[in-house]
Amino acid sequence: MTNSTPTRIKTIAEFHRLRGLPKPEHPLISVVNLETVVHSGGNEPASFIQDFYSISIKRCLLTKYKYGQQEYDFDEGVMFFMAPGQVFKIEVEPNSTPKRSGWVLLVHPDFLWNTALAKTIKQYEYFDYSVHEALFLSDKEETAIMGIMQNIEQEYQSNIDQFSQNIIIAQLELLLVHADRFYHRQFITRKITNHKILNRLEELLTNYFNSDDLVNKGLPSVQGIADKLNVSPNYLSDLLKALTGQSTQQHIHDKLIEKAKERLSTTDLSVSEIAYELGFEHSQSFSKLFKAKTNLSPLKFRQSFN
Repeated sequence: MTNSTPTRIKTIAEFHRLRGLPKPEHPLISVVNLETVVHSGGNEPASFIQDFYSISIKRCLLTKYKYGQQEYDFDEGVMFFMAPGQVFKIEVEPNSTPKRSGWVLLVHPDFLWNTALAKTIKQYEYFDYSVHEALFLSDKEETAIMGIMQNIEQEYQSNIDQFSQNIIIAQLELLLVHADRFYHRQFITRKITNHKILNRLEELLTNYFNSDDLVNKGLPSVQGIADKLNVSPNYLSDLLKALTGQSTQQHIHDKLIEKAKERLSTTDLSVSEIAYELGFEHSQSFSKLFKAKTNLSPLKFRQSFN
């Protein structure tokens, strides 16, 4: 019987021990060939929390990976990212031996200490994407990523000197920028799937703004919209920025302003009454947002129709 409490893996050395690997050559960074990983079958812990970054390229058969309720069968080569503290679950099909290929780069936050990357790594929001939002790589893209991982491995396997960390950090930064580029490519090339999400977003917002939810619940949250679309908030905002140039919050505000313009131009309701209809507790907050979006106050906008 598996324990429902996640198993915390604090160090890269612990990861190596758990997976039947030799002691890592560097305590804070490691490139692992997944074909060498030992799987414990029925004794596998139910879930994990790792205290380090994990960047993976995987092809796995008979294995499912999960973040929470989301799962993905890795029958094709994909790339995905985990930040420290995320819960990660592996499920193996009963009476089967998983076949794995691929590589994983493990980076402990201490390796990034006192470098610019310690702060800028947080700007790469794909570390917060769900597992089903993994990055699908072309053969050319996979070759580029694998080349960078091999450069990192070769550097820490060499004699460590005062240049080693800077060289590895530079390679890691290059890998993250490549991944950012490839994700934006994926947003564009998967047009049908992504535009379906955009259409569903517009439908959700239209229904929300035409219902009593605004008065009862206030403005919809990015998290709430993302949950209904079954995507992570960061993935949704990044997808929308790639398709439309605007974040989820900006889409919500645009729908709000559209509704406000309709009420201002077709009714005699006061600004305060309209603000209340649109989920604002204070009309000043509504007026401030309206002016920021239109360069006109609500009253000036209404006067333009008279």
